[in-house]
Amino acid sequence: WKAQSVGVREMARRLGREHSSVSRELKRNNFGEYYVAIHAKAKTESRVRRARLRPILKDAQTYAYVLEKLRLGWSPEQIAGRLELEQGRKIISHESIYQFIYAEENKDKKWWEYLRRKQKTRRKKYGRKSQKGKIPGRGSIHERPKEVENRGVIGHWEGDSVEGKTHKGGVHTQVERKTRLLLATKLDDLTSGETLRAQKKVFAWLPEELKRSTTVDNGKEFYFHQEFELPVFFADPYSSFQRGTNENTNGLLREYFPKKTDFTHITQEEIDDVVKEINNRPRKCLQFKTPVEEFRKELTRIVAIPF
Repeated sequence: WKAQSVGVREMARRLGREHSSVSRELKRNNFGEYYVAIHAKAKTESRVRRARLRPILKDAQTYAYVLEKLRLGWSPEQIAGRLELEQGRKIISHESIYQFIYAEENKDKKWWEYLRRKQKTRRKKYGRKSQKGKIPGRGSIHERPKEVENRGVIGHWEGDSVEGKTHKGGVHTQVERKTRLLLATKLDDLTSGETLRAQKKVFAWLPEELKRSTTVDNGKEFYFHQEFELPVFFADPYSSFQRGTNENTNGLLREYFPKKTDFTHITQEEIDDVVKEINNRPRKCLQFKTPVEEFRKELTRIVAIPF
């Protein structure tokens, strides 16, 4: 129509649109004498992509902050939440950060590799851990004190074993339910005797007030649970969601030690470094405070923390 010298108002009449809308479209997507729909669409999509990036790209300081925290292993939600906590106002949403990571213009930068799941495209989480074994004298999760459920009291933990390559070695983990603090120690093997040793080691520095209970799965490595230094409760079979705090934290640990990691070549010092980094990540459930900050706040009058 433009090549045929059809006026803007006549185009609008034929299209059933306001002439001002047609005029804006022609001005924004002007290709000289002609208006080519396919090129106009491409220009529009490009503008939309750029607009999505503006909240993060327009400010160099925010841009640098986001990249720094991504490289530290923080999630987009943790970055956005912590930035709001530090600045006292919302700076950027986690969705904008995801769009930034997966934007067409940034594909070659592979920033998705800094995310926990390291997926090229976004998709739902899935899977659950199989829990095996019959253990004598096991106390059910349904027998736990009510105070465990509401996380109002510090000292209730969730425990598990992170397995290594070919089930040789691994890491024993305990996560405090209220503060989300992670404690971890290396396992030379996955036997019940080694797990008992690791459990005693990981809790060795804690006062009795902080050893109220732990909840574990039905793995046979917890066979000697009656020798643990605190009450042990067992989740229902195939119900990893009942120990969600530990499951999620083990997922963070897997960022550093993926499945098939050979823990015979991993030192306790390396595990300690990873635990320190995880414990200093802000958490949404803690209003973007870190587990270390919350744990210290809880323990000011109880114990000197060795980190």
